[in-house]
Amino acid sequence: MLGHVFVLALIPAGLLAYVFHSLIQKLEHTKGDHRDALFSELGGSKTRKIVGFFHPYCNAGGGGERVLWTAIAFLQRTEPNVVSVVYSGDTDASKQQIIDKVKAGFDISLSPDSLHFVFLTSRYLVEDSTWPRFTLLGQSLGSMYLAWEAMSKLIPDLFIDTMGYAFTFHVARVLGRVTVGAYTHYPTISTNMLERVKSRKKWHTNSAIVSSSALLSKGKLLYYRLFMYHYANSLRLASFLMVNSSWTKTHIDSILQHSDPTLDTIYMLSPLVFLRLFYPSQPEPPKFARIAYPPCDTREMAKFPLEGRERVILSVAQFRPEKDHSAQLRAFHHLLKSYPEYSTPDSVKLVLLGGSRNAEDAIRVEGLRALAKELNIEERVQFVVNAPYPDMLGWLSKASIGLSTMVDEHFGINVVEFMAAGVIPVAHASGGPLNDIVVPFKGEQTGYHATSSETYAEAFHAILTLPSNEEIELRSRARRWAVQRFSEEEFEKEWNASGWKKWLVNDW
Repeated sequence: MLGHVFVLALIPAGLLAYVFHSLIQKLEHTKGDHRDALFSELGGSKTRKIVGFFHPYCNAGGGGERVLWTAIAFLQRTEPNVVSVVYSGDTDASKQQIIDKVKAGFDISLSPDSLHFVFLTSRYLVEDSTWPRFTLLGQSLGSMYLAWEAMSKLIPDLFIDTMGYAFTFHVARVLGRVTVGAYTHYPTISTNMLERVKSRKKWHTNSAIVSSSALLSKGKLLYYRLFMYHYANSLRLASFLMVNSSWTKTHIDSILQHSDPTLDTIYMLSPLVFLRLFYPSQPEPPKFARIAYPPCDTREMAKFPLEGRERVILSVAQFRPEKDHSAQLRAFHHLLKSYPEYSTPDSVKLVLLGGSRNAEDAIRVEGLRALAKELNIEERVQFVVNAPYPDMLGWLSKASIGLSTMVDEHFGINVVEFMAAGVIPVAHASGGPLNDIVVPFKGEQTGYHATSSETYAEAFHAILTLPSNEEIELRSRARRWAVQRFSEEEFEKEWNASGWKKWLVNDW
């Protein structure tokens, strides 16, 4: 009987082995032609190394994109023998248009001579809208297909994921036979997410339907357990891992140490175990990630005057659900309701500045406009959507208060920009803003934390009523800390310290 079961198990294992072997051979067969075509297009020596950056939303204009472009600009300045390739799903933009947007949005200059884009047509497979149910699983499987498309078009010498798609490591490392590394902004799944499901707390990752049902909550916990198991195994395929904050490092380090003996046993008894035969050997998997704080253009912002600030509360964040712009409107409404001295239109205003990436974001902006009207504050709120970089700098140069309401923000580069620009930050008491950014500098305060409409309003009022000398001292102190700790130079130093360069060897 056991013999028959074993034979039956070998059938799907054999099919999987055949498919994997065929895919590897297909990539190997076209690898040279694609590299020759790339070097013919760019010119120069064909002995140069290719570093591939997997960043399907490279043209989005957010903090994650600043990390990508700063890293590539650094390579262009310091590594003349390296060609940077970006795997992007932005098929509606040309290479030059993206370069121009990077310059306009971040003031980062890129050379087209050592930069190439591989445009991917399957990006919809990692869109939230494609997977209304089992979103984490769907997006992760979708990212694997997207990585397959990437490898089918060009195999680099080193593959670096800069968006957090760890499941792509299987495709690049096993099928593409490429060493992989990553810069992770946010873990795909975290212990916080599991705790919210356990406690049946409603959240943007845990709907009211699930949180209100004990049965559905148990089912989702099992789903998360399975996902965590495979996510941890994916991360262990990396040769080096960088993260953007101590919050992210804590979670990634914990996931790297995660074990589940029961699932290990189930896996060992399944046909999937035979796929391990195709996994190349590698040194000891990473036990921890290295922090490389995201770069901020602190030099330009540090030139802004600290005096003469307008009574503007400024938010700088993409119009994504987790940024919780509605909380900003409610906090501002609470300020106006609780403190009558701000009743006149010129006493204080709220400016929401951010990028709108797609139709869903545009709908979200309209919803926020409607909420402002419902709260009767629409005349005191200004929306600045998809502003060019100089316009953002203009607002940072004159605003008094910087507002961030995202809970468990992995880092918070917008908060760093506030501080470098001399804008006093008020950020949620969690994640990067709590642990890394808005922290005492030489034992003194650099900003404020809050957790509710009431505490945000209290912080606004405290800043708006600071004596002039204390206000200037606070702005100056916050700036000195931001410039010292979160500059491009600090990021570049940590990027090199990750040891990425020693893996730039094609040893298959």
